[in-house]
Amino acid sequence: MHIHGLIEDSAALANLCSRFATKPYLCVDTEFMRENSYWPELCLIQIADDEEAAAVDPLAPGIDLTPLLDLLTKNEDVLKIFHAGGQDVEIVYNLTGTTPHPMFDTQIAAMALGQGEQIGYSNLVDTYLGISVDKGARFTDWSRRPLDKRQIDYAIADVTHLSRIFPKMLEKLRKSGRGAWLDEEMERIADPENYRNDPDLAWQRVRIASRKADVLGRLKALARWRELEAQGKDLPRGRIVKDETLADLAGNPPKKQADLARVRGLSAAWASNDIGGRLMASLAEAQPLGKDELPTRDERKPSLGKDGALVADLLKLLLKIRARDINVAARLLARSDDLEALAAGQRDRLAILEGWRYEQFGRDALALVEGQLGFTVRNGKLKMTRTEETS
Repeated sequence: MHIHGLIEDSAALANLCSRFATKPYLCVDTEFMRENSYWPELCLIQIADDEEAAAVDPLAPGIDLTPLLDLLTKNEDVLKIFHAGGQDVEIVYNLTGTTPHPMFDTQIAAMALGQGEQIGYSNLVDTYLGISVDKGARFTDWSRRPLDKRQIDYAIADVTHLSRIFPKMLEKLRKSGRGAWLDEEMERIADPENYRNDPDLAWQRVRIASRKADVLGRLKALARWRELEAQGKDLPRGRIVKDETLADLAGNPPKKQADLARVRGLSAAWASNDIGGRLMASLAEAQPLGKDELPTRDERKPSLGKDGALVADLLKLLLKIRARDINVAARLLARSDDLEALAAGQRDRLAILEGWRYEQFGRDALALVEGQLGFTVRNGKLKMTRTEETS
């Protein structure tokens, strides 16, 4: 494989992308910093196919990333390969307003092949290539320049290894017939809506016990205000106000700005400064949530009751058995929320009752809930059996 090293000028990047644009797949990884900012600072982009690889320096003066971003988001003929690529995809979304497509995530594929719930990159490389990954540069400040050769080699290795792993993984998926299982998952993670930070929806990430429309309306207004403050200042939202303080303000709103001095988690200076004034303005503009926005009990958590909780436990046991039997990560088959919803009587909008999940697990899960399936022990192993066989 030809390693280009660090690409720092637009012409070299455009030439490389023109070659990659004719290939069937492209492995992608990024290095970024976000500990002290709202927006992740993109510091390096690594790309490789089976013949050549490079690291691209997005911080290089005057470099035009358009050919690379177009390759990632507009070229439908090239499959983009990531490992646990959620944050990488988020960065591309922030730069372009859309996501890489089509894409393939090797961590999700490993789940379909029974290689763990969330296999890490190092373990994946060890499993497929028998290589121990050099972890010496993990804590590099990727925003600092210059980067030395060891750092660049470390970063590029992430995609060169991936370019060797992907064909092996693809062959396993073809032999197992599980490639189709992943189509829906890959489309889901490529959906741009997953990466859109809508300030009007930010309240949904904040835990709060109240279900009152006025309290949740204040939480929505406060969360929107915090999101805009964090974006404008490019600071993590928790640096503006922590979630628990936001929930407390929504439940016990101060009557005047001076009262902010007594709110735990806020600086006393907020009682008179501009940011405190903007917080109070957001509270003043808050409206109770409308009925269409209020979370229903089903959306928060199904009302199970004692018997329903036991049924959910049985479903989780069935999930363990089925995941073991077909050698797939349980998390890929079903989520706990879906199992609890099924136990509580919900039958629509459940992933386990659709597509391949229904065939592999959902049909039996439904039969268990409806009394048509039971557990038995045979030769010391827990098995499932139809109730007609045990009656």
